Amino acid sequence: MNNELFNEEQEFKQYYDLQNNLRDKVIKQDQLPEIIKYIAGVDVAYNDGSDKMIGAIVVLNAQTHEVVEEAFHEMEITFPYIPGLFSFREIPPLIEAFKKLTIKPDLIVSDAQGIAHPKGVGMATHLGIELNIPTIGCAKKRLVGSYDKALLGLKRGETQELIYNNVLVGKTLRTQDNTNPMYVSIGHKISLETAIDWVLKLTPDYRLPETTRQADHLVNSLLKNK
Repeated sequence: MNNELFNEEQEFKQYYDLQNNLRDKVIKQDQLPEIIKYIAGVDVAYNDGSDKMIGAIVVLNAQTHEVVEEAFHEMEITFPYIPGLFSFREIPPLIEAFKKLTIKPDLIVSDAQGIAHPKGVGMATHLGIELNIPTIGCAKKRLVGSYDKALLGLKRGETQELIYNNVLVGKTLRTQDNTNPMYVSIGHKISLETAIDWVLKLTPDYRLPETTRQADHLVNSLLKNK
């Protein structure tokens, strides 16, 4: 990973300072409800040819994975694309979508990074702190860190530690046999072990968690209707 991408331009110093403050607020232990009834996925999509984006949240029954509620919010893009500060761009529409929910989730899974981020504050972590809800980062691509690819088994449930600057920031997880792994990290108010358990529960048939699949489906449907 080219760390030059993450130079702290003076123009955005206040946001880097805010990230530092957020990092101090991350809770890396389980602070989950005794019973998880509802679990949500989030996604943000961009309307090509315009300066608007749509943030969507899909709430699922945590046991059956049935969709129980959907909410979305469309708004103008208010923050430029700055690597390392991506959450400041995408969280605003997600917060507005969250406000529209009548069923609040007990846990949110984000197709993004948690603490496996150059500043330790990826979108999953930032969102969890803003909403004060446990979150998991479950990304399709690795942003930082390294793991021993030779030791990662090909069977579902196999893991390898993801290490960045000599610190454990997440795990590489095989969610289905012989498929590319997912990159799981703590978002907020959850332990890494519990995060792994939930991602496996949410991937009974596919590589991606059902939360991510449903959120992707919703934003794609919304864009097609534009």
